[in-house]
Amino acid sequence: MNAEPSLLQGALLLFAALVVVLVIVIWSIRRHRDPKLKIESESPIDALLPSLAGLTLSTAVPGNSVEIHENGAFFDVLVERIAAAQESVHFETFLWKPGQLGQRIANSLCERARAGLQVRVLLDAQGCRTMEKQMREQLRDAGCQLVFFHKRKLRNLGVLNDRDHRKLVVIDGREAFVGGHCITDNWLGDAHDGEHFADLSVHLRGPIVNNLQSVFSENWAGETGELFVGDDVFPNLEPAGDVTMHAAYLKPEGSAPAVKILHHTAICLARKRIWIQNPYFIPEPEAIDAFGTAVARGADVRVITPSTGGSDAPMVQHAAHRNYEKLLRCGVRIFEYPHTMLHQKVMTIDGVWSAIGSSNFDDRSFETNDEITIGICCAETTRRLDAIFEKYAAEATEIKLDEWKKRGWLHKLRDNFYYLGNELL
Repeated sequence: MNAEPSLLQGALLLFAALVVVLVIVIWSIRRHRDPKLKIESESPIDALLPSLAGLTLSTAVPGNSVEIHENGAFFDVLVERIAAAQESVHFETFLWKPGQLGQRIANSLCERARAGLQVRVLLDAQGCRTMEKQMREQLRDAGCQLVFFHKRKLRNLGVLNDRDHRKLVVIDGREAFVGGHCITDNWLGDAHDGEHFADLSVHLRGPIVNNLQSVFSENWAGETGELFVGDDVFPNLEPAGDVTMHAAYLKPEGSAPAVKILHHTAICLARKRIWIQNPYFIPEPEAIDAFGTAVARGADVRVITPSTGGSDAPMVQHAAHRNYEKLLRCGVRIFEYPHTMLHQKVMTIDGVWSAIGSSNFDDRSFETNDEITIGICCAETTRRLDAIFEKYAAEATEIKLDEWKKRGWLHKLRDNFYYLGNELL
């Protein structure tokens, strides 16, 4: 008479065991050794570009130009350059929501597709899930190839947590945009209120664009199987300036992702200054120790990030708060901006080198997401990025250790609770 319950219990136990085995298999496939944050070198970072690029499976590419675009003004330049395209437009982003900006970008892409250009649009299936059916049809009816990255399908079961967090546009294979801007109306305006975000993207020309076309091709080929060739996508590029750059984006099996290695190596090489602008700043314990070591050797280490009131994800800021005391004890200066979301992902080193792209300073970006970060060796670009840091820091609150230790028990409880899920936030 008890056979049926016993069979049910056995089936449930078997199912639970299979789930555990599956989790272990997925973990074992993805696991890797993190880089040791200790580098023996006295050379300045700008003398080590081949090393920085080589460690991240890239190449230092000379002969480029870079322009920085802030906040909503970025989209005026982007739309203008899309309209000037002659051969191809490749557009990749993580977040696209209904609104004025989405319609403007869609209209721009459709116009080029109707003109006979190859327009390929790669959107993250999770981040762009609210895109209207009408807009999808508009893009496809105009001739755009619209593809969604890692849709919710059985064949994607093992990679559903892997998201395409890149923000990348490549035009005619000759110019590219990389940064943090997403396609929602929050990115319009000039960060003038709590509903309109601050962000940065860079406009690049020169041989580095071949590398960025390769970045787009990686996930496009992965989703569609299509390989594109020819001068309309990979032209022979002449120098467009005097800036040397390198791109970090790969996630090699069994090794730490390139964006993580890049950020950590740069921290270890800094001698004078590390200034970070990042919306989600949750460094691992080893990285915190590396920041402390940098301070001990004389580096000025500063971080600016949104406050819980300014952030679009307060739980992430609470998770970040869990590490503030240790960071402050190490000598890191932390500034919280309360007025709106600071979404730029920037790190500058010693006034001569900078990193900008889509990567947050947290485990999700460093370990899971597909990201793109550009390393730029240019004192003028670094100066401009540091000036943007100072602009927002002037209106931010610097966190002081003595006051921070006195925050309430409920605040501390939230910090530690949300930190438990920091790898998924």
